Amino acid sequence: MSKKRTLDAFFAPALKRSRIEDTVLDNSQGNDIDASGFKELSILPTKTARKIDDQPDLDLLYFEPFIPNPISRRLFEFLRSELPFYRVEYMIKRGGVETQIRTPRWTTVFGLDETSRFDDDGHVVDANLQTGVSDKRYDKYPPRPIPKCLDELRQSTEAATGCKFNFCLVNYYATGSDSIAFHSDDEQFLGRDPAIASFSLGSRRDFLMKHKPVPPGSAGPIVVSAKPLKLPLGSGDMVLMRGRTQSNWLHSIPKRTGKNQEDGGRINITFRKAMIKGGTENYYNYNVGTGPVYKWNKEVREMVVWKP
Repeated sequence: MSKKRTLDAFFAPALKRSRIEDTVLDNSQGNDIDASGFKELSILPTKTARKIDDQPDLDLLYFEPFIPNPISRRLFEFLRSELPFYRVEYMIKRGGVETQIRTPRWTTVFGLDETSRFDDDGHVVDANLQTGVSDKRYDKYPPRPIPKCLDELRQSTEAATGCKFNFCLVNYYATGSDSIAFHSDDEQFLGRDPAIASFSLGSRRDFLMKHKPVPPGSAGPIVVSAKPLKLPLGSGDMVLMRGRTQSNWLHSIPKRTGKNQEDGGRINITFRKAMIKGGTENYYNYNVGTGPVYKWNKEVREMVVWKP
């Protein structure tokens, strides 16, 4: 396997490297995905999808599961142990006041927008000219190729759905306190009617959806009939959101309390397709950021700052 596909290659802080493979850690502990037994990812899914399109503007494919046990559980443990994760902080304006936001989950990202691609050595080149790319939107956070195991899952997802993807975002929800608020993935850099493939690994968490509010003054009686949706996603399940879903529906993973707060954690993998360089800049800014790199510590069973 080339250096750019070993998971250890992703742990160097982004601001200290000009190329992905400049810093490669000791790979003697079996980080090569072929040695970890996930070749099955290239021949999934094992079940057909259930269509959910019985509400206004809703178009889902629901695989229960896409990745069967015990593969999904082993993949969860492997990704949690080997991927670099971040707790991103950023500033936003609320009522004209600068407010610092700390992302309420662990995040990481791999991939590159449609205008560019990675060559065999992991360098970013123009998708058409095949020449090196010099762009400030790539300078702050050098893009990283999707690791082999996740790239094989991406290819299986494309084959099963007929959609194309070039980005992989990974969220780790350590406890029930980690969450993501209602939102839609409808950024302009995703193009019109984007397809988002969302995988769940580990503990079961509720995936909530609700139709966006009707703008004041617009006639939308059909939207009144749209009812909130709850999918209790289990390990290995995948939901494909496509068509008009992102432009009309919101989705979230709410907090869990009580006995469900400490439940072993959940990993969410989403595949999507960014069309322009602004998408690459956005995804690395909000999923890598400028803070430290964290890695799972098996002894204390939590994310700790990675020390090279």
